[in-house]
Amino acid sequence: MSKFKKGQSGNPAGRPMGSRNKMTVLAEKLFDEKLFGEDKKADAIITKAIELAGNGDTACIRLCLDRIAPPRKDRPVCFALPRMTESKDAASASAAIVAAVAAGELTPMEAAELSKVVDGYARTLQAVEFEERLSKLEKAVAAT
Repeated sequence: MSKFKKGQSGNPAGRPMGSRNKMTVLAEKLFDEKLFGEDKKADAIITKAIELAGNGDTACIRLCLDRIAPPRKDRPVCFALPRMTESKDAASASAAIVAAVAAGELTPMEAAELSKVVDGYARTLQAVEFEERLSKLEKAVAAT
């Protein structure tokens, strides 16, 4: 038996939702005061970083490019999976993913993410199939 009541926090006097770490708030305040205060040092720092990037400083080039065009975390994948109506159809969907990787149509990372989608959907189909079989069995037992 749990020592906590259902729906009740184990620490009701804990940190309020949405509150921020004190050190983060302090660092942001110092940064804002030093860089965006009266003397507008932030403009000078940004200008200097752009100047150094223009002169070939690779660290500054990377910094500027990361701000202009950050690396993509995810992208839409145009790939047609075979239709899955039963959990056993997951095998053909997985085979299609493997074939697409072999053909160079999908990267291994994209294939891994798609495989997770196929696996999750196959589990859902399994649960539905199980519920249907159980329902049929219960009806057959009730009829006898």
